[in-house]
Amino acid sequence: MFGLLSLGFTLSLDNFRSSLVLGGLKPTFLQSVKTSAIFGLWDAGAPALGILVGHFVSEKIDRSAGMVAIIGLGAYGAFLILRSLISPERADPDLKWARRGLPLPLSVDNVAAGTALGLAGYSPWLAPILFGVTTFVMSVAGHQIGRTVAHFFDFIPRINTDLLTGIGFAAIAVLMALGVTLPLSGD
Repeated sequence: MFGLLSLGFTLSLDNFRSSLVLGGLKPTFLQSVKTSAIFGLWDAGAPALGILVGHFVSEKIDRSAGMVAIIGLGAYGAFLILRSLISPERADPDLKWARRGLPLPLSVDNVAAGTALGLAGYSPWLAPILFGVTTFVMSVAGHQIGRTVAHFFDFIPRINTDLLTGIGFAAIAVLMALGVTLPLSGD
């Protein structure tokens, strides 16, 4: 069980890192819970799919998971940067675009993990639920920590935290593309 908990924690670190950056958009606690619940559902569904699909798909997904994450995080970062430069209004005030665009790139690696767990004989119920709950908790924590840090930037006039958040996502995507091992990557 400890191994499964450790794997769930490790797989949730990409969501935690992204939620730290999303905290820069200063979501309300309800928005944080809603977004984290969606992240958790995706991280629960992905290993369930992996357990059901099997080894063949695991190899294909494992090789493309990094590229999907790079594209998804980079696209969301570019969206935030452009919106914050074009309009004085909040770029993604209710995190609607984050909830629609980030779960897939953040969960695709969990399909491969689920496949490995299925081959090892783990239950298709235990791991997905454990991974989903772990991701939910880590995402809420990331949002709240990031939100707290973003409020410190409010004291500096003319700093647009939406722009900083977009730059953060774009930087994560670029560093991943360059093969840099990121903090909280679980690698």
